[in-house]
Amino acid sequence: MQGIKELFKIGRGPSSSHTLAPERACKLFLEVNGTYPGYLVELYGSLSLTGKGHHTDKIIEETLGGNCKVVFKLDWDESFPNGFYIYGLDTNGNKQVKWTVFSIGGGSIQIKEHPVNYNDEVYFETSLEEIYQVCEKNHETLMEYAQRHESDIRTYLSDILDAMCACVKRGLSEEGMLPGELQMRRSAHDLYLQGLHANMSDQRDIRLMSYAYAASEENAAGHTCVTAPTLGACGVLAAFMYYAYNDCEITREKCIDALIIAGIFGNVVKTNATISGAVGGCQAEVGTAVSMTAAACAYLEGLQPSQIEYAAEIGMEHNLGLTCDPVLGYVMIPCIERNAVGVRRAVDSANLAKYLSRVRSHLVSFDMVVETMKDTGSQLPRSLRETAEGGLAKEWEK
Repeated sequence: MQGIKELFKIGRGPSSSHTLAPERACKLFLEVNGTYPGYLVELYGSLSLTGKGHHTDKIIEETLGGNCKVVFKLDWDESFPNGFYIYGLDTNGNKQVKWTVFSIGGGSIQIKEHPVNYNDEVYFETSLEEIYQVCEKNHETLMEYAQRHESDIRTYLSDILDAMCACVKRGLSEEGMLPGELQMRRSAHDLYLQGLHANMSDQRDIRLMSYAYAASEENAAGHTCVTAPTLGACGVLAAFMYYAYNDCEITREKCIDALIIAGIFGNVVKTNATISGAVGGCQAEVGTAVSMTAAACAYLEGLQPSQIEYAAEIGMEHNLGLTCDPVLGYVMIPCIERNAVGVRRAVDSANLAKYLSRVRSHLVSFDMVVETMKDTGSQLPRSLRETAEGGLAKEWEK
């Protein structure tokens, strides 16, 4: 598996696959190849179909600079469905160098012509079962396991925690309209105020959902957020961590522990299935975010490893089949609301695991549900995998 640091990345919204990944690829292209008189970028898959709404062309033009042309195309002959070509052009417009870039989810990229070191395998284990076996053999916790492989992980995740909290805090204070044709008004601030006057039984839930709205609206506005595991699903874990750190006053060290736990579960999904909406639908994005957050919540509740696994499994299982159908290609409808529902579902998953595990052992393992998600994603029609051609996006066009 890759490092947890490659799962949690700080970047500009609204989409890790559509803005963060192209930005990273274009910066690396310039670093490796130098500048050219001109550039041609051809977008394929969901990068083409929803690229305008995700500002893919804008981020590419800003990053490459100069004479840059971005072309939206549909079908290509590469093995991965979501990606683009970058061409460096001479003064006559002739192609001098070509990169084939795959946007594999969460802002991660693969480049056919140039291997990238952040795709290096950091962990030998590929499944949760294997990780638990190693931890048992070495008499170490999941946190010690991660720190043994990534010695600076705690310092890195301390910055991630700060970035998550800063994103939520900004989103709570902002008002007005989000950019784009939907003319959608920000709701996090008003939702938070509603929570202050809600019934005692509702206050925590409304607060959590307002935090998810805050982070997701910041992402939709193209501001800085954290992939967890993607920018489209950034509100779920950020909302919970903000609540844990600021409202519950859980120590920074414990919150970093929780992020390590979440990162391990997210990495297992990324390794064995996908975190890309273009590949597996929104079950791969919000489903994974719910699973990661449920694991973090269960850890902070003091649950045992088997109970933490149970929470993560519940979180993923009940998002199976979730489609990715963004209206007009914007990461707004249903994405923002879906993040708010997701953080509540994550907390519920941890609570159910806490009490139901006292009644019986769970029969479905986390590895099993990850494999199921992968299979389910492969069976989703292309129209329901971030193309804005089906589902709610199609109904909106009627």
